[in-house]
Amino acid sequence: MIIVMKKSADKEQLAAVEAKISELGYQPHVIYGETRNVIGAVGEERGKEKLQILQSMAGVDNVVPILKPYKLASLEVQQEPSTIEIVPGLTIGGKEFIVGAGPCAVETREQICETAVAVKAAGARMLRGGAFKPRTSPYSFQGMEEEGLKLLAEARELTGLPIVTEVVNPRDVELVARYADVMQVGARNTQNFALLKMLGQLDKPILLKRGMATTIQEFLMSAEYILSEGNRRVILCERGIRTFETATRNTLDLSAIPVLKQQTHLPVVIDPSHGTGHSALVPAMCYAAAAAGADGLLVEVHPCPENATSDGPQSLRPDDFAAMMNKLRRFVDVCERTMAG
Repeated sequence: MIIVMKKSADKEQLAAVEAKISELGYQPHVIYGETRNVIGAVGEERGKEKLQILQSMAGVDNVVPILKPYKLASLEVQQEPSTIEIVPGLTIGGKEFIVGAGPCAVETREQICETAVAVKAAGARMLRGGAFKPRTSPYSFQGMEEEGLKLLAEARELTGLPIVTEVVNPRDVELVARYADVMQVGARNTQNFALLKMLGQLDKPILLKRGMATTIQEFLMSAEYILSEGNRRVILCERGIRTFETATRNTLDLSAIPVLKQQTHLPVVIDPSHGTGHSALVPAMCYAAAAAGADGLLVEVHPCPENATSDGPQSLRPDDFAAMMNKLRRFVDVCERTMAG
């Protein structure tokens, strides 16, 4: 249920409604608006009719059922797009189009620092890089783990770029959280509900990637796991789905952008590197993503892709990334958004 408060409702009335929701066995989630506040009451579907009693409480304007199965992610609960603070001075979901860039995997200090300097100069606002790498083959490079996190922290110190890095295992959440500014959930963990619940208890932005065979509704239900634990800072990432097509690594579902914009208030970014698997295809998908209404991009960049330990064929060289960013600004401008650099 959504409890819509009156414009004149005060803090005491809001607190009283929250307390009553808890008393009835539901979790209250307050969404603060410019003109009025609403409270999402989330919990067991059966018996939710008893929440109608809230209609008679002081300060309550209306009590409305939430029809979508994903309650807190739905536009029914929050009609205005969410703007999520990455670090002080940097938000996503607003007017600025945010690009994160960096290598698939952290390999050496020289590699990550060189890449960080290059992508920042080109206008990137975040540094991506994997310290823990979930791989299809157990014999493939699995990442540098904590040593990789330390190198990412050095690159952040050098450039000021906040770090986006993946957490693979629930037991590593605390470790990764000590270093990361944004915690990434990879495609293989989209429905790792134990991990999602733990991340929901953090006060950090979570970048949630869509699974390779995950429907839009399943994707939003995964986001709901994080939101329902109290963490409202969720960013959705479309990174391609598995289809019958073999010309590309995955099929980048750009139609997911307007669909998600019709279903949720959460920011949406696109990963065209995993979505195509070929660096030559990445720029065109970046432009298309901006035109389709995405809030940002996550692009793989490596100073020497032919020697990369992970996903070299889909990684742009720094010069190619800079050229792409220059052209991307024209698309972002047409979409009446801004971009750094």
